[in-house]
Amino acid sequence: MRIVTRSRGGPRAAARDPKLFEEFYRRHVEAVSRFVARRVEDPHTAADLTAEVFLAVIDSGHTYRPRLGDERAWLFGVARNVTSAERRRVARQHALKDRIAGRRLLEPDDITRLEERLAAERPGRRLLAAMVELPEGERAVLELVAVDQLSVAEAAKALGISQVAARVRLHRARGKLRALVGPPEEVPPRRVQLARSEA
Repeated sequence: MRIVTRSRGGPRAAARDPKLFEEFYRRHVEAVSRFVARRVEDPHTAADLTAEVFLAVIDSGHTYRPRLGDERAWLFGVARNVTSAERRRVARQHALKDRIAGRRLLEPDDITRLEERLAAERPGRRLLAAMVELPEGERAVLELVAVDQLSVAEAAKALGISQVAARVRLHRARGKLRALVGPPEEVPPRRVQLARSEA
């Protein structure tokens, strides 16, 4: 069972005191780095977003209320906002590039390799496509619980909703995801675990 963090260097204090901020950073940087790495592939982007999360602590540390829950869950809420903003930025950038970019010619060997890769990743695409179909609130709870391994209570705190609302959203998300991706045997074991993982 995880111990709820109640140190003197929590987000509120860290936002005001450089020494306490350093302690707070050292205490949480690994967890935040893992959180970000699950959502981006480029190491430079991961480093930038991790830094942005901690810069956001300086601006929003005053909003943290210890009585409402673990500082780690609160920090994951901040990290989720930062990574969501990055996803929106990248989506806009890709949309712009798609409008102006042409296609380079591919050699036959390139096409074969890409076809093999695409075939191998088909189940993963089905799962990701299914998750995109979920309402944002349900998808957010599912990600935090199944992917980031937060408890339902921590996910609720990170999203600023009640535990009851989080449990309802999680239940709905799991049901919809199972319906969208088909029977479990059609999905690789790791991805089945994502759909089935318990709080």
